[in-house]
Amino acid sequence: ILLLLRNPKDVATSFYHFCNAMSPLPSYETWDDFFIAFMTKKMPWGCYFEYLSEWNKYAADENVMTITYEELKENPVLAVKNIAAFFGISPTEEELQSVVERSSFQSMKKNSQKTHGAFGDVLFRKGGVSDWKNLFSEDQNEKMDKAFEERIGGTKLGTKLKYEMYCKA
Repeated sequence: ILLLLRNPKDVATSFYHFCNAMSPLPSYETWDDFFIAFMTKKMPWGCYFEYLSEWNKYAADENVMTITYEELKENPVLAVKNIAAFFGISPTEEELQSVVERSSFQSMKKNSQKTHGAFGDVLFRKGGVSDWKNLFSEDQNEKMDKAFEERIGGTKLGTKLKYEMYCKA
């Protein structure tokens, strides 16, 4: 099982834009309204921290590889090599480069109309990291950090995400 995680702050930011672009989902007039709903577990898909807590039960299993979106963005070649090794695949250098190019956010966004139809525009917005800095107030940042520490900070997944969130920021 390949478990892909992402900085909870970027998850919230991405969900905010996703909700406001998807008419069947609740939309939010302001980021502040969304942030309150996100932090008080009032999301249609549940609480991200609870999702992480549930997956943490399996994070040490030998058949689970955990990787972060931030790792994929920082060094896609190494990430793909590690994923291939985990699944027992030995790609050639040419195959490796092809996978890296075809799985890049830019490539997937470019092909999203073919792969996902009109829904592609909703799924592929920016694909960056740290976009949360454009929305979070200082107070919201502190609240998210506190909730993160309380809910998953000392867990295996929490430790992995914490490194991505604070050591590389």
